[in-house]
Amino acid sequence: MAKLSDVAARAGVSVSAVSRVLSGDPAARLSEATRERVRRAAAEVGYHPNFAGRALKLARTDVIALVVPDVTNALFTELTRGVEDEAVARGCVMLLARSEDMQPGGPMFDRLLGEGRVDGIVLQPRDGADPAALAEAVGERAPLVTIHQEIPGAGSVVVPDALAARRATEHLIALGHRRIGFAGGLSASPSARRRADGFLAAVLEAGLPAEPGLVTWRGYREADGRASAAELLARREPPTAVVAANVNAAVGVLAQARAQGFAVPRDLSVVAIHDAWTAEHTWPPLTCVRMPLYELGRTAVALLAEVAAGRPVAHRAVEDPAPALVERASTAPPAR
Repeated sequence: MAKLSDVAARAGVSVSAVSRVLSGDPAARLSEATRERVRRAAAEVGYHPNFAGRALKLARTDVIALVVPDVTNALFTELTRGVEDEAVARGCVMLLARSEDMQPGGPMFDRLLGEGRVDGIVLQPRDGADPAALAEAVGERAPLVTIHQEIPGAGSVVVPDALAARRATEHLIALGHRRIGFAGGLSASPSARRRADGFLAAVLEAGLPAEPGLVTWRGYREADGRASAAELLARREPPTAVVAANVNAAVGVLAQARAQGFAVPRDLSVVAIHDAWTAEHTWPPLTCVRMPLYELGRTAVALLAEVAAGRPVAHRAVEDPAPALVERASTAPPAR
């Protein structure tokens, strides 16, 4: 069985340097090139850490949990990949959890924290979750980083929601649309409010009417998109285009438009915030604004390591790469 000394000899560094790299020590003053050389050497000699023994010695498990509302949601694919890649780069294993019990306040979530099964948690709260209740449920039992929403005492990472909504809206304005609806998330959701702000800013800057009736607050699910589209298309003067605050809701907008006899994009253009593999397979394929979800995942784990090391809680926005329009067949100039 390979030992640390074998890895050190192969990488040309000290045993202590190998130990610090493979344990994911964030305070180790080693270049990324050296870290990569150590990880490569460990793979070449077939070194596998004794995690059980190390956990007892260091009171660490080298496991982090990613808790999301629903792992079947295509939007979590890139986020999960980013979290896992950064965790592996730091010598950790990622535990993925999605059930209701795994959300803060649930019995399984309490077991995860109370029994010391993980070293930290990256959490995407359910839409509309109360920040104070989340903070109380987690307490100080484990380092925590939240995604899309700040809660007291925890680190957080967000993407440029307002800019993404602005890009989506400006695309429709450039095509010639003047009555644009917004199928928004829940009003209690911070990301939904940021996206609505970006939409309204673009509309007002273009001198277009910002009618309250053109903005809905139904949610991010497919059924919510259907409800939003039904509300918008029932207006005496329905919009010629809709910005959906989430790609899943946009699928619902497409379905409801078809049910009401609106052809997309001839009668109604639809553009979604976020992109996912599903967007290419709707009919018509959805124009989307792609967000840096992979980078969001990596940044969340990097911040979690800082919090675990005792550094001050921080809140970060992932702005590189910037939101990018992916134009497909669901948008076109208005026919009316």
